[in-house]
Amino acid sequence: MKKVLGCLRRAIEDFDMIQDGDKIAVGVSGGKDSLMLLNALNLYRYFSPVEFELYGIMLTLGFDNIDTSNIEKFCAEINVPLIIKHTLIGKIVFEERQEKNPCSLCARMRRGALHNAAIEIGCEKVALGHHREDVIETFFLSLFYEGRINTFSPVTYLDRKNITLIRPLIYTPESEIKAAAKRINLPILQNPCPASGKTKRQEMKELMDYITNIIPNAREQVLTALINKEQYNLWN
Repeated sequence: MKKVLGCLRRAIEDFDMIQDGDKIAVGVSGGKDSLMLLNALNLYRYFSPVEFELYGIMLTLGFDNIDTSNIEKFCAEINVPLIIKHTLIGKIVFEERQEKNPCSLCARMRRGALHNAAIEIGCEKVALGHHREDVIETFFLSLFYEGRINTFSPVTYLDRKNITLIRPLIYTPESEIKAAAKRINLPILQNPCPASGKTKRQEMKELMDYITNIIPNAREQVLTALINKEQYNLWN
């Protein structure tokens, strides 16, 4: 956990993510990343220079046989309130709409439901569990499929909702999250999404694995390039 907390602290300080008195909602999917973020932010409160409140928000998507009891127990053990919102997003996307490319619609619907749930409990910030590899994969998705230089920002203000999104794990390697999650035995849920492992993002993950076999520090170099805005050299 020390490496995860070190990366989290660096991101929070570099991008001024958290201020005194913040109420922060963590989007909890049940996967390793969101549970690690919830746990890490809770631990960070013990040495944070500012005080903030922490809540977990979990959306059920309408898939059958989803047992949230272990996650509820985990949140109770670390003394973080967990709000569970029941939705039918999964059924709408895969059964009613039968989307050929379901990820975009599903993501939009989940974001809207999460933001609304955060507003309902008075949270002005929403923390998302995107890690270093998510940053890099999004960059290449935009490059190859949209023809633009782009990835998500560490901090994003949504003026229509008056909430701020923060991503405290952006410096954290996925391998460190996996290792820490295993060591502390996080109650990870199996991903119920029918599209899991079959997405364009999965293709980018496999591409980066291939590149890293040739250039071992490729991920670190891509992240360094994204941060190094003083030396951007792009066409006007």
